Amino acid sequence: MKSYVVGGAVRDALLGLPVKDHDHVVVGATPDQMVALGYRPVGKDFPVFLHPATQEEYALARTERKTAPGYKGFVFHTAPEVTLEQDLVRRDLTINAIARAEDGTLTDPFGGQRDLADKIFRHVSEAFAEDPVRILRVARFAARYPDFRVAPETNALMRQMVAHGEVDALVAERVWQELSRGLMEQRPSRMLEVLRDCGALARILPELDVLWGVPQPEKWHPEIDTGVHILQVIDCAARAQLELPTRVACLLHDLGKGVTPSASWPAHHGHEALGVKLVEQVCKRLRVPTDCRDLALMTAREHGNVGRALQLRPNTVVKLLERCDAFRKPARFVQMLRATECDSRGRTGPSASYHDAPFPQGAYLETAMAAARAVNAGEIAQTCRDQPQRIPEYVHRARVTAVRLALGAADGADDTAMADHGNHGDHDA
Repeated sequence: MKSYVVGGAVRDALLGLPVKDHDHVVVGATPDQMVALGYRPVGKDFPVFLHPATQEEYALARTERKTAPGYKGFVFHTAPEVTLEQDLVRRDLTINAIARAEDGTLTDPFGGQRDLADKIFRHVSEAFAEDPVRILRVARFAARYPDFRVAPETNALMRQMVAHGEVDALVAERVWQELSRGLMEQRPSRMLEVLRDCGALARILPELDVLWGVPQPEKWHPEIDTGVHILQVIDCAARAQLELPTRVACLLHDLGKGVTPSASWPAHHGHEALGVKLVEQVCKRLRVPTDCRDLALMTAREHGNVGRALQLRPNTVVKLLERCDAFRKPARFVQMLRATECDSRGRTGPSASYHDAPFPQGAYLETAMAAARAVNAGEIAQTCRDQPQRIPEYVHRARVTAVRLALGAADGADDTAMADHGNHGDHDA
């Protein structure tokens, strides 16, 4: 019986990166022997055990055989005679098929160390094509290790998998799991680029995929292409280390531009309202968690209004706060402001860059929200007990007054005025 550290722990150690978890493969053992040594069985599909002291996972060396479409369509075989090399050959990428023995010796039968040095994602064997989740994993790894590239033969294999419908067999929960993890990596734009390059994005997120090739006004969007804009926006969110719901909002905020009339391009009048329906569609299909869904819907609907906040009257600002439920959920409103800030700064092309542009709308609306939230609705309700039906009206008026004083805003400001385009107003309308 021998055990080896395998997979990500070996890969990241060789890259000089922090190692979080250790996975182990055990050769030459039976389940009964593992239990006798104090290991606790936890695997459902194949024998996996937790070490009695470290609680790290130890899996018996195994082979696998494809029996049905999708990522669950496998039969696994474990036995003491299964070799380390037989176990490693079923893994996805060469860089994940390196094993380290207890004495530190490396077993690398597929050139994983060479591909680490060359920064290449390369599949171990043709068995890669049997599991569509591996396409999502490669894309996620690209977001984590943005300097790596997909080997041409691996990309060709992924394209073939997409053409054969393997990606269509993925369940929503697994797609969301991998996408959400990729969004939280160092450069999430790389995940989208890899998925697009092999054709998988069109199957997983067609509402997003159609944005590539959709033009925007160069004056306000020097990157022009809406898909390129999305890549810049989600990378901005990653640089700011924003939480997952905000990154999802960044990813989905401009879906409406994919369905605006092409005759009107590069303008996108009404894309916010069109986008709301598409965000609902995506979140329902992928079973996106409620917090991510609600923030994405709000951002799609309101990012244009936030962009022109400096031109809105106090009354309209308060209506925006009310519509976004900012009085009960101020933290979520701030998340939307952060997503819109990334939308503003994700506009970089040959002619100009807004990468470091100021975004005063954020502080402006946070000041307005603080002032409006300071209004004591309870006291107002007490003063109009004889007219309870008018309480919402009086509370709203008090909030408008508070916002006007806090912002030094004039009553005559134009609700419909276009914002300063340099500060990312409603330049897409």
